[in-house]
Amino acid sequence: MARLLLVLALCLLPAIVSAARPERNPFVVQGRVYCDTCRAGFETTKTVHIAGAKVRVECRDRKSMDLVYSKEGSTDSRGSYSIFVNEDHEDQLCDAVLVSSPRKDCSTPSEGREHARVVLTHSNGIASGSRYANAMGFMKDEAEPGCTEILQQYQAYENED
Repeated sequence: MARLLLVLALCLLPAIVSAARPERNPFVVQGRVYCDTCRAGFETTKTVHIAGAKVRVECRDRKSMDLVYSKEGSTDSRGSYSIFVNEDHEDQLCDAVLVSSPRKDCSTPSEGREHARVVLTHSNGIASGSRYANAMGFMKDEAEPGCTEILQQYQAYENED
């Protein structure tokens, strides 16, 4: 009888412990931050990525829009960032948000490119914990030389359609 209780305890104990612990399937939010050197509002061939830019993942309550989660990170030498998030945020709206740029000549967030929505839940059918945010950008104070020609090329492609 004692052996039966011991075997039963050894079989049930791991199940009870794992049920009591919260799920720890972390997410990683990944993306890039760029400097819009042509002030085009999108990435061009003259776009450069920014090392040392600050980015934050923010999650807000769907109803009240109160901030319920925030975690900051920074970009590496290639302008890429990875921010680890341990919690599931199924009932929240989450965004990667630009915080700051180390470049004084490229520190104004580009309108419409200052945040990127990310879905941070495992209840959506996506098996991977990797979440990829759209690239976000800062606008350069003045367009660099050569941008006019680049933007004219984009316009030429539009006219061909």
